[in-house]
Amino acid sequence: MAIRVGILGYGNLGRGMEAAIRQNPDMELAALFTRRDPATVQTKTQGVPVYSAQDAAAHKDEIDVLVICGGSATDLPVQTPEYAKYFNVIDSFDTHARIPEHFANVDKAAKESGHVAMISVGWDPGLFSLNRMMAGAILPEGKDYTFWGKGVSQGHSDAIRRIEGVKDGKQYTIPVDAALQAVRNGENPELTTREKHTRECFVVAEEGADKAKIEEEIKTMPNYFADYDTTVHFISEEELKRDHSGIPHGGVVLRSGKTGFDKENTHIIEYSLKLDSNPEFTSSVIAAYTRAIARLAKEGATGCKTVFDIAPAYLSPLSGEELRKSLL
Repeated sequence: MAIRVGILGYGNLGRGMEAAIRQNPDMELAALFTRRDPATVQTKTQGVPVYSAQDAAAHKDEIDVLVICGGSATDLPVQTPEYAKYFNVIDSFDTHARIPEHFANVDKAAKESGHVAMISVGWDPGLFSLNRMMAGAILPEGKDYTFWGKGVSQGHSDAIRRIEGVKDGKQYTIPVDAALQAVRNGENPELTTREKHTRECFVVAEEGADKAKIEEEIKTMPNYFADYDTTVHFISEEELKRDHSGIPHGGVVLRSGKTGFDKENTHIIEYSLKLDSNPEFTSSVIAAYTRAIARLAKEGATGCKTVFDIAPAYLSPLSGEELRKSLL
């Protein structure tokens, strides 16, 4: 019987999730829940009912796993523990500093209700977290390095758009090639924030706006651009739509470590992603872990999990026998 998946939220991630479910024959999209007027939301999958998010609890018996596709800033800290009272849930919470607090809140709600929950699923946090953990366990004498990009940072792009005089804008995070090569060469460099990444901004200014003032405001913005070498390009609305309409991303996780009695041998572990669509890839990761959550729930597990807690075999539609025969 197919895993009945519900989606809460129909933005970039929710639409990506709908596409990912289509590619997994053991899953079906059972319902979509939205904060918008359900009558205004049209899914691409025929026959899927669309309900108000407020009415979600009434449909708890129709859903095996609810995928919560809200934002990490204000949505998920409230939504995930709330919906864990009624459903097995999974989210993509990515505010790294607040993960322990979010985990505790969701774990409490899921244990009290007898459900399985999973937080912070995607590629970072998620797949990159797994690779950092494994590499550190394998090479205890070593250092981790994570480079993000080249890719669109949605949070930084939003920050640009909030500046007075800015009509639209996109920001790209770009790894500094010299820093990346130094790590690959086994040099174990100590790198500052500025030495690891640069930021490139493409800005559409309002008619008559002070471009010099906008550029200065971007480059000096604390927490976003002040600690980076930042380039600002002013372009037309047509150019932005033509050349910067996608949401690509990616990155690299490396660990450089030593082995041997005299630490004479150097080893580099590298894992990289190049993504045409950040939300669609994130959704595809969530789909695999949705399968794991459904399996754990059948086994009677409860409480909150992260990628560190899930055995890899739970992600695959293949049986243990098939995995051993074809992939081991």
